[in-house]
Amino acid sequence: MESNFVDYVKILCRSGKGGRGSMHLKRVKYNPNGGPDGGDGGRGGNIILRGNHNYWTLLHLKYQRHLFAEHGGNGGKDKCHGTDGKDLYVEVPCGTVVYNAENGKYVCDVTYDGQEVILLKGGRGGLGNFQFRSATNQAPRYAQPGEPMQEMTVILELKLLADVGLVGFPNAGKSTLVSALSNAKPKIANYPFTTMEPSLGIVGYRDNKSFVMADIPGIIEGASEGRGLGLRFLRHIERNSLLLFMVPGDTNDIKHEYEILLNELRKFNPDMLSKHRVLAITKCDLLDEELIEMLQETLPTDLPVVFISAVTGYGLAELKDILWKELNSESNKIEGIIAEENLVHRDKDMSYFTKELEEEGEDEELEFLDESEIEYIDEEEWEDE
Repeated sequence: MESNFVDYVKILCRSGKGGRGSMHLKRVKYNPNGGPDGGDGGRGGNIILRGNHNYWTLLHLKYQRHLFAEHGGNGGKDKCHGTDGKDLYVEVPCGTVVYNAENGKYVCDVTYDGQEVILLKGGRGGLGNFQFRSATNQAPRYAQPGEPMQEMTVILELKLLADVGLVGFPNAGKSTLVSALSNAKPKIANYPFTTMEPSLGIVGYRDNKSFVMADIPGIIEGASEGRGLGLRFLRHIERNSLLLFMVPGDTNDIKHEYEILLNELRKFNPDMLSKHRVLAITKCDLLDEELIEMLQETLPTDLPVVFISAVTGYGLAELKDILWKELNSESNKIEGIIAEENLVHRDKDMSYFTKELEEEGEDEELEFLDESEIEYIDEEEWEDE
């Protein structure tokens, strides 16, 4: 069964071209020397991305392989202005980033609901000969053509926006925690990589407060180099305010596993290490109090640590308190504002991304129609009335 979670699509986009200005001379019975009256052409339509919080995947664009805006209308006689081409609005989920599919260069992003970003600008309409009249040139016999359209093959990539992002190896209990703290129902089973796609859960807190938690497929060593599913989904925690690292309590060396996870994030994007972090030791229903006390002496000391069991509910209230405190700490708010104002998107490494597109069947060559194949009826009207 094909998944409904689509976090990247490849689309050919084309804005509208500007309409041609009219070159017309007014000739009527009682005004044989009426002069130029050619109108301006209309502008071509823009392609505009608009953030919409009602969408959370790019599924609605998966099979829309082309986005073409309307061309501007040509100018007419009697100084008639050509019609402007209609703008094409494309609804996308918040957190969508756009890259040029040819070279992987970052183009733009949409981060909040209602935000509008012009992806491709339509061409300006040409001026009619009426605009070129002067005392020394009272009957100009020329007009401007419209500006050409813009074309680009783009990759739309979704980066989930959430407050808390879960980071851990497969079978660390991430999906179980999300299901225990929220109404989300991710698939849970006792084998690695049960989670094949990210999921979001809204975690309720005291006084009707809440925060959003994002679960992504498990990370393995070498994920930043394309191993496992990590590279494809690591981007979904790039914009999380807080990272919750999860390591099972029955692991031989908890600190070592935490450092492996941290190193994978460092290789993928060093800026992620500036985020606040919390370490949760999961599956503590398998440990007794004496063993927990022994483990505390070997754990990292540079971040909050909490022992939990999503199955029995042990430590979940303490975990929510710690997460809420870290999310609303003054330093986290300041860092979040600075990060948002100075957000720098790295260009896409197309070598990895091309492989992903091939696996998803999105690597087909999409071609525009050649302008020489399109027939335009474009005749000037010269009328003697």
